[in-house]
Amino acid sequence: MHSHPLRHIIESCDVAISKRDFDSLMDHYSEDAALVVKPGMIVKGKENIRKAFIAISDYFQDQLVVQQGEMQVIEGGGNALVIMETLLRFPDGQGGTVETTRRATYVFRQESDNRWLCTIDNSYGTDLLNAEIV
Repeated sequence: MHSHPLRHIIESCDVAISKRDFDSLMDHYSEDAALVVKPGMIVKGKENIRKAFIAISDYFQDQLVVQQGEMQVIEGGGNALVIMETLLRFPDGQGGTVETTRRATYVFRQESDNRWLCTIDNSYGTDLLNAEIV
């Protein structure tokens, strides 16, 4: 079975994040997109999302590596809900490396030219329900 086209798009976004190629990354977001930066902090709009990704990269000293694990795509009404494992690797600040897995949720909209654009980027997935917001 062939993988869904969104897998390729998301994988290319992961490469762009890891390489700090924010121009390529923003090609896959809608103008009205929303990004969950962390529990309690959501930014909206491509320019704000771009700034957030730059700040995230800076925070992780340009060493954030993002990869994908298992993925399920559910399509309906010109939209797709993506439920997947997001694997993150970043420095722990003490010379070591942290590896963690999140169960992310994303929403993509299929445009009239058949391109898929991300409208909601939530790498925390349903963990937002358990998060303490400070």
